[in-house]
Amino acid sequence: MQIMIRYPLCPLLRVEHTEQRENILKQRVYLTFSKDTVREPLIWKAGHEFDVITNIRSAEVKEDMGLVGLEIDGEQDVVEQTLVWFKTQGVHVGPIEQDVIEG
Repeated sequence: MQIMIRYPLCPLLRVEHTEQRENILKQRVYLTFSKDTVREPLIWKAGHEFDVITNIRSAEVKEDMGLVGLEIDGEQDVVEQTLVWFKTQGVHVGPIEQDVIEG
C-alpha cells in the first residue's frame, strides 16, 4: 500500500511524503474519556508518539466525559500498541461495528 501525505496549509511543511507500508490496519474504535481524561490531548499525543494516522469520525464531548469514534491507520502492531497505550492512559477502548460511522 502506498500512502502520500501532503501538508498544503503550512508553508514550512509543503512537502510530499510517499512511502510503502505493509501490514496496514485501519481500526475503528470508540474511545470513552472520563472526567479525569476528557481535557487531555490524548489523541494528539497518540499521533505523535506512534506511527499512526488518527481520524476523528464522530465525537461528543462534555465537561465530565467524552465519546469519540476514532479511525486509526498504521501497521498492525503499532495500532495495537496505540490502543494499549490509550488504555494505560485511563481511556476505555471499545470496538465499532463496521458501517456505524461510514461516510
